Amino acid sequence: MSDTARIFRALHNNSIPLRLANVWDAGSARLFESIGAQALATTSAGLAWSLGYRDGRILAIDELVASAARMTRVLSVPLSVDIENGYSDSPGSVADLVKGLIDLGVAGINIEDGPDKPAVLAAKIEAIKNALSKAGTDLFVNARSDVFLANLVEKSKLVEESIARGTLYALAGADGLFLPGITQASDIKTVAGTVTLPLNAMAWPGLPEARELGKLGVRRLSAGSAITQVLWQHAATLAKDFLQNGSSDSVSAHSMPYPQIQELFPKE
Repeated sequence: MSDTARIFRALHNNSIPLRLANVWDAGSARLFESIGAQALATTSAGLAWSLGYRDGRILAIDELVASAARMTRVLSVPLSVDIENGYSDSPGSVADLVKGLIDLGVAGINIEDGPDKPAVLAAKIEAIKNALSKAGTDLFVNARSDVFLANLVEKSKLVEESIARGTLYALAGADGLFLPGITQASDIKTVAGTVTLPLNAMAWPGLPEARELGKLGVRRLSAGSAITQVLWQHAATLAKDFLQNGSSDSVSAHSMPYPQIQELFPKE
């Protein structure tokens, strides 16, 4: 196991969840590292938008890999990359993608079920773990299930289905379970107390704060695309004022100084 993968795995052994302010390019990754992030993870939505794609499994693989390479070039903390569904129905092809990311120094991945049957994701996780075992390397595989986010089953069965999928993914070799959209304390406590994997929640209106989530059993908290969406809205507001009114003050106020940004990056 690489040092970054070992460090990243250890960060999930905590009483207060590991907080991941999800990034979308090398610049945001380096910025968040500079203000104290222990580790970083990409947002598939933010990354896709930054490259001119819609979110939702259509990002070109070479674009994903190139973006990951740019991030690992400037980072010293562990990086986890969201690969959505692996951009393939073939477990072997997904495993090949993951091996390529490990070669770049990536410490973890998110891989999702979405509308796919749970067995499809389980097969991909097994293929990834088998390939990594043969290569003598490893990374943290975070299995994302959209049971809550997409209401994949009726409301009364959301917890039951999440536990069933989490158990299946654990048996396949997953290292973590990501349940975006889970917000109720009782649901979180039940899932965290039943599934053996570290539970990852996503920032959501009404979600308890990190310390309380830790008491409920959450070990990882992701911002998802939230920060990206706020910044898109802020950028639109600034640009609109500049384009309509030619305002120099609004686009200059509260800006990070140019030299401070420059110092975030290598000189060559």
